[in-house]
Amino acid sequence: MKYRYVSDSHIHTDCSRDASDPAMMMCESAVRLGLYSLTVTDHCECNVYSEEGYDKSTLQSYFEAKKAAAVFGGRLHVFAGVELGQPMQNRQAAEKILDACGFDFVLASVHNIKNKEDFYSLNYSCEDVDRLLERYFDEILETIDWGRFDSLAHLTYPWRYIVGEHHIAIPAERWKGRIEEVLKALIKREKALEINTSGFRQSLGVSIPDLPILERYRELGGKLITIGSDAHRWADVGAGIEQGMNVLQKAGFSHYMVYESHQPNALPIG
Repeated sequence: MKYRYVSDSHIHTDCSRDASDPAMMMCESAVRLGLYSLTVTDHCECNVYSEEGYDKSTLQSYFEAKKAAAVFGGRLHVFAGVELGQPMQNRQAAEKILDACGFDFVLASVHNIKNKEDFYSLNYSCEDVDRLLERYFDEILETIDWGRFDSLAHLTYPWRYIVGEHHIAIPAERWKGRIEEVLKALIKREKALEINTSGFRQSLGVSIPDLPILERYRELGGKLITIGSDAHRWADVGAGIEQGMNVLQKAGFSHYMVYESHQPNALPIG
């Protein structure tokens, strides 16, 4: 490996319905790659918390992460996390699971806006993309104001599908102001920004968010960065992480963060 400390702070196990492999297998993959740490961040989609069983699967994920941490002690640092999807669409559920589990790390994400399907599933020939994105940024800002998380996952997530899959152009200048609002809010609340490397192995072809946004975050004073592959199978653990670290270096960062008990530990890039 090019870098001494390589960590993956965003992975999904079979406790997420769209993932396939158990925590133990994900950790074995991380050990084979020589990773320093792995953080399990299974989905907890708050808008369908009880209806789709996330109340149970998130507790199971927490248990499996803690078990893996004990088994892999001395070989791999394993942390228990969660990806809270749409916490503002069911704030009571979000706060209930956070109070129930002693997570090391909480990712906040918006996969769908209220009363809409995941951006992955939308038929964009029938949607007003500008209206969708306005509501997306509104919900992200509301989530940051709430503040019960450590890092914001995959800012510009809709780009993965609108641009990457449906080839609909999103003018950068049109959304520059809204993105900057988000970056400033994160900095003010001392919350981290994630660089998600899944875009490298998808048709989008860039990190989420990409280099210009990461550069602007740093220019505004942002220092807290986490990095994650968003792996949903053992073969994608660590995928694109070193490439993502190259992007962070280009953006001017010398460290990234790994969270333990909600405290950021700075690891050098280099």
